[in-house]
Amino acid sequence: MKTNGIEMKHQIVLLLLLTVLSPFYNGVNAQNKPNILWVLTDDQRFDSIRAFNKMTTGKEMSELGYVESPNVDRLAEMGTTFINTYCQSPACAPSRTAMHLGRYPFRSGIFEFEYYNNKAAHFQPTLPEQMEQLGYQTLHIGKLGVRIRTLKNGKAVKHQIYQTDIDFKKLAEEGFTDWGKMWAKEVEGEKLDTPIKNLEFFVTEDGKFEYVSKELEESRPQYKGSGAAAMKKYDLLRQYNEKKGPQTPFSPGILAGVSSRKSGNTRDGFYAQIFEAYLNNLEGDYTIGSQSFDKIDESKPLFCHIGFDFPHTPVLPPKEYIERFEKYDYQIPQFDESEFEKMPKQLKQQVKQAYTDHFTDAEKLKMIQYYYAFCAYGDQLIGQSVDAFIDYSEKRNQEWMIVYVCGDHGWKLNDHGSVSKFSPWEVDVHNPIIVVSSDKKKFPNGKVVKNFTEFVDVAPTILASGGADLEDASFNYLDGLDLAKVAAEEAPKRDYVIGESHAVTGPRAFIRTKEYMFSLKVRPNKKRGENMEWARNASDKELDMCLYSVKDDPKEVNNLAYDKKYQSITKVMKKKLIDIVLGDNRVEVQWGKKADGTKVFRSNFAEGAHDYRLKLKGNL
Repeated sequence: MKTNGIEMKHQIVLLLLLTVLSPFYNGVNAQNKPNILWVLTDDQRFDSIRAFNKMTTGKEMSELGYVESPNVDRLAEMGTTFINTYCQSPACAPSRTAMHLGRYPFRSGIFEFEYYNNKAAHFQPTLPEQMEQLGYQTLHIGKLGVRIRTLKNGKAVKHQIYQTDIDFKKLAEEGFTDWGKMWAKEVEGEKLDTPIKNLEFFVTEDGKFEYVSKELEESRPQYKGSGAAAMKKYDLLRQYNEKKGPQTPFSPGILAGVSSRKSGNTRDGFYAQIFEAYLNNLEGDYTIGSQSFDKIDESKPLFCHIGFDFPHTPVLPPKEYIERFEKYDYQIPQFDESEFEKMPKQLKQQVKQAYTDHFTDAEKLKMIQYYYAFCAYGDQLIGQSVDAFIDYSEKRNQEWMIVYVCGDHGWKLNDHGSVSKFSPWEVDVHNPIIVVSSDKKKFPNGKVVKNFTEFVDVAPTILASGGADLEDASFNYLDGLDLAKVAAEEAPKRDYVIGESHAVTGPRAFIRTKEYMFSLKVRPNKKRGENMEWARNASDKELDMCLYSVKDDPKEVNNLAYDKKYQSITKVMKKKLIDIVLGDNRVEVQWGKKADGTKVFRSNFAEGAHDYRLKLKGNL
């Protein structure tokens, strides 16, 4: 067949385009790509979900008591639950970064709350940036927790990774919340002599701001007593201990209190409202307060990420939820000094920082009741958001997928004598995922996958569903697995999960199998690039190890790491963990205080150690 010159040129151009774009596409037509909603909560224990409790213990209720989760339970019925999913870091920022990058902390060089930039040699585009290249319109609402910057003329500047980013900070400052904090240079139009770094405030139903700040009360007589008034009005229980000092109206961390607003008009309530309104806003730009955002481009599939704040502190459920949950009694986790003495030094440090066992029984009960009430309220908002998303997709005859991640990590409620997270204990790192899809072949209704899965699986799962060819070399940097392949048993089966965090405890890594959890001090300090192989030659005492037999000791109380009977287990798990996190393509970066550093340090003495396999001979 003859082809004229113009046609030939068009064919050449088309061929070139296909060649350039081939790494990103896997034969999925743009019009057939599913809309994708990724829902992430904050500090949520998996036992707050009835469906998860039934999968793990056979009972709907938490071991502590009553919980309520009809909407997430519905998602479990509609889709596939990956019940043995574990986070990569029990701290907000590194955990969220691991999901957005699809990389372990030891491969990204992001271990805690540091700011970083995307210009280091090893850095790859984030999940939403990859989705944009796949033809998606990307949207984020609420908390993000990804502290990324880019470099402009050598200086670190803000880097927006979602095309539309409706951030919680601006919403809070304009009153679309029940509680917030801000850096304040003025209050109610009156300039302050000295800016207040963390001005806490409540917003009433009629939009009035009520401020809580010791500095404000000391500098402005008209605000004298406002903190104490808020403490009483909202029935606040704040964190207090030897480290944090006595409880005052200005103590950090609200562990229990009543919201200043009605259900639906809280911080998280506004996220759900805004998401629903944005999906229904098709005529012009979407406006909320002083902010305006481009409307949805209906020619493109949607990738939406909602970062709910619940049940992170401040724990402020609406009044009607508190009234319901105050009717229930709860089993308060017990703790004694003998458990504390068995802990590694690094974990003792975390417990001391967030110690709560000195609370009265009434205070402990209150923080548990309010926590689960907050989770139940959040469940309602998840249902509202999910229904709006499915409705948007089905009205347009479009495929869709929902990824629900139960917390960026867990939360203690006097477990091990403290609140907070930051530990490798089960309660802090076990966070199941549910994937629901209009494609029931990939993610069948009601299926429960018990194989180990990890937070690094989120990015490859979403990318693959969006049309990316993960077999292409350009995606070799991803550490995770496509959950569709895990569900179909077409992916490697993990014998273990791993993680690392440097926040609060200092540098510590963990490895968990179905039988044991082992963790150790992985670095002598936080100096990036220095003495990276320290743990290879450190003594067992210096490594501050812990080993728990999770089948015999599910609460992880008895440290067996230095028990002669368990030395063979300890030795194998220690070597495996050190080889993986320190020796299999480890990356550390000197990001610098201004996030403008790009100097990369690597350690690769055990390349290939992370092979998903760990056979423990002589299991006891």
